[in-house]
Amino acid sequence: MGSVEPFPTIVSTRLRLRPATLDDLPALVAIAREDDVRAWWGEPDEAELHEAIAQGDDAVVLVIEVDGEPAGVLQVAEEADPMYRRAGLDIFVGARWTGRGIGREAITAAVRHLFDARDHHRITIDPAAANARAIRCYEAVGFERVGVMRQYERADDGTWRDGLLLELLRDRWSG
Repeated sequence: MGSVEPFPTIVSTRLRLRPATLDDLPALVAIAREDDVRAWWGEPDEAELHEAIAQGDDAVVLVIEVDGEPAGVLQVAEEADPMYRRAGLDIFVGARWTGRGIGREAITAAVRHLFDARDHHRITIDPAAANARAIRCYEAVGFERVGVMRQYERADDGTWRDGLLLELLRDRWSG
């Protein structure tokens, strides 16, 4: 999946989603190193994040900005082929903003933009199956469970953990 066209800044009630710049790298790495983020995303790879921001080939890295500060990351990957037009999301939010609905608001804003402005019909997200807090958030936005992907990702301790595939179809979204 590759990005189709430049992603604009999206403004919602309490936050902005804007394309990340290399100036954001220190703040984003610091958030990625927080225990609650690292537990699900693994040890942050600063070089990999640098490359993702600088290149933007596979996915666009958006900063979730609250009160002018980076609160997390929302990555958007888009499939440009008209036969398979869809998008995938990944997100992490720093501990300071967890439990305040920031993740839900960011995902809702991105979904609305992907459906309305970028003409996608399906969006997927694939958290670890044990990440109950994230799954509750995604289901609150309207994502539905598709299935469990066994031994989907390797945890920092070397064990494999299952992933949960969720999707949101435009014609089933009430947002």
